[in-house]
Amino acid sequence: MKAAKLHGIRDIRIEEMPEPEPRPGEALVQVRAVGICGSDLHYFKEGRIGETVASEPLILGHEAAGVVEAVGEGVEDLKPGDRVAVDPALSCGKCEWCRKGHPNLCPHIRFFGTPPVDGALREYIAHPAEALFRLPQGLDYEDGAMLEPLGVALHAVDLAHLKPGQRIAVFGVGVIGLFVVQLARLSGAVQIFATDLFPFRLDLAGRFGADEVFRPDSEDPAAGIMEATGGRGVDVAFEAAWVHGTAEQAVEALAPGGTLVLIGIPLGEDVVSFRASSSRRKGLTVKMVRRMKHAYPRAIRMVERGLLDVRSPVTHRFPLDDVRRAFDMAAGYRDGVVKAMVELQN
Repeated sequence: MKAAKLHGIRDIRIEEMPEPEPRPGEALVQVRAVGICGSDLHYFKEGRIGETVASEPLILGHEAAGVVEAVGEGVEDLKPGDRVAVDPALSCGKCEWCRKGHPNLCPHIRFFGTPPVDGALREYIAHPAEALFRLPQGLDYEDGAMLEPLGVALHAVDLAHLKPGQRIAVFGVGVIGLFVVQLARLSGAVQIFATDLFPFRLDLAGRFGADEVFRPDSEDPAAGIMEATGGRGVDVAFEAAWVHGTAEQAVEALAPGGTLVLIGIPLGEDVVSFRASSSRRKGLTVKMVRRMKHAYPRAIRMVERGLLDVRSPVTHRFPLDDVRRAFDMAAGYRDGVVKAMVELQN
């Protein structure tokens, strides 16, 4: 089978490798769609995410969906032909954090496309059946792949404890930020602000419910938000970009007693900074988002009911053989790309 393997910074190659066989409890999945995520781009551009380094060749990709080709011994809930979304996170289920209901914090977790675990940019994967979620008739493979970033957004919103009537700001409206905008609107937010460097993302944010948008390269988002709220600020600020200065802008835009939710992964130096005096004086709560918990069933129900638009952010599609161009385009934010999707037609 074909696979896209990262050999070094910006060095991704199509290679042949053996097709896997499902072990007991696993299903063989023919991969049909894989979204390119920001974390994939970190490995592509920098070869690392913080302390996690891709020191050996690695297959990227963790936003995936496909069709079951075969099942291993003991698998009863799935059959060949079932279309499934792939949960890329495999926690141990036994440690203290798993038992407390925090599988996303499991120190033994294995996650697709994160060293040393190969990801989904290949024609077939063998994956535990319990981490595969059947797609209802109205959802296609791309929808299934988009459930993973939606799950992260759901977890972020859960941590924020959004309430009707609140004012919300989202700093960075890539795919996860766009989902947060939609979820904030569903949660009853009365004012939603969005900031981003790219007009095409801000256009989508406006379509999804943002009342006002700001470009930080031409205006001060925090000042604009404070003016729009009569000097009060927002109740919750989601930082989903994590480029230099965005966390500090979020702190300055928050009202006293507000909550800062940090979703983004820092570019370059593994540090985030904001003024201690402002955050302390306001008595802010800071929440860190680590992937998601058991979000797939809820995400599927919401998309199936038409409550969320997961299709509009998918702006570009590429075959597996053209994966290098897909990564180059996504890494350079070229041609209005929001989500680049790799389609595998086996």
